Amino acid sequence: MSDRRRDPGALKPREAVSRYLRRRSADSTEASIDSWKYRLKLFVQWAEGVGIETVSQFRGYDLDEYFEVRSSEIAPATLEGEMWTLRKFFEYLEQLEAVDDGLSQSVRIPDLDEDDRSDDTQLDAPDAIALLKFYRQSDHHRASRNHVFLELAWYTGARQGGIRALDLRDLQLEDNFIEFRHRPETGTPLKNKRNGERPVAIPPEVSQIIREYVDENRYDVHDDHQRQPLLASMDGRPETGTIRMWSYLATLPCLHDLCPHGRDSDTCEMTKFAHASKCPSSRSPHKIRTGSITWQLDSGLPPEIVAERVNAGIDVIKKHYDAATAFERMERRRRQYIDNLVIDL
Repeated sequence: MSDRRRDPGALKPREAVSRYLRRRSADSTEASIDSWKYRLKLFVQWAEGVGIETVSQFRGYDLDEYFEVRSSEIAPATLEGEMWTLRKFFEYLEQLEAVDDGLSQSVRIPDLDEDDRSDDTQLDAPDAIALLKFYRQSDHHRASRNHVFLELAWYTGARQGGIRALDLRDLQLEDNFIEFRHRPETGTPLKNKRNGERPVAIPPEVSQIIREYVDENRYDVHDDHQRQPLLASMDGRPETGTIRMWSYLATLPCLHDLCPHGRDSDTCEMTKFAHASKCPSSRSPHKIRTGSITWQLDSGLPPEIVAERVNAGIDVIKKHYDAATAFERMERRRRQYIDNLVIDL
């Protein structure tokens, strides 16, 4: 029997996920596909581990059991994202008539309050500043790839995909700015497509560090499209997972101070490429972005300016990225406007 007439319920979970991601790739960004792929890979591994061989075998109990497993392992906000992804996947299986109608509604979505939804694991400004000071003053680490990644991520607040997309031609260092460009035809789309294109100003000292990196430490390579990536591996433009690992390595706290977790940095496996994400204090690109946006706001930049720099809506910044306390927000208002409230008596 040909695959075209195959019973869709006979699809293995791994096959079904691959089919679903191919279906979504036509109208979704690469970053979204990568995120869904990772989340569904965890689900497939669990399903195979409990002996589910075809998608027709899934029952509501299985989906509830997976919710219980994941809820004991991850934060509520992360669980919410995973369960939404899983529900969309099962809606697709329902469209194929591979599972019972309505099974997708058995995927439980956690009901979060605002405290659960907020995420306080951003890279805080004091930690970022300590790391940048270490890199700038280090004979060995200054203008290294990890250093330049952190400078770019912190001073621009850009998304991981935007930093990965930068070419040498996007550097305008004489004028102290860089340009983010949407180039989907050669493998580097921006999340908001053409609306994500923008110039972003950087301080002269950041321009100087990038210049040193390009002159002394950057691999002189091209990617598969004959473009020259700014942050280059030996083989060309890195994959998104590699960028993420560079981020974890760049933010290890033991670079500039004693390990806050009581480990010996000389023997700790978390200082190695494959394990840096396990360090409780290392940070992903998204957590650097969150901290950067908060820091830019605390530094007195108006929200509308920060929104333009980081390519996000003002409402999104206030809800998801601005981790300042109520007191800190009061201090911002006071610094900018309190003089206007003084009455001459």
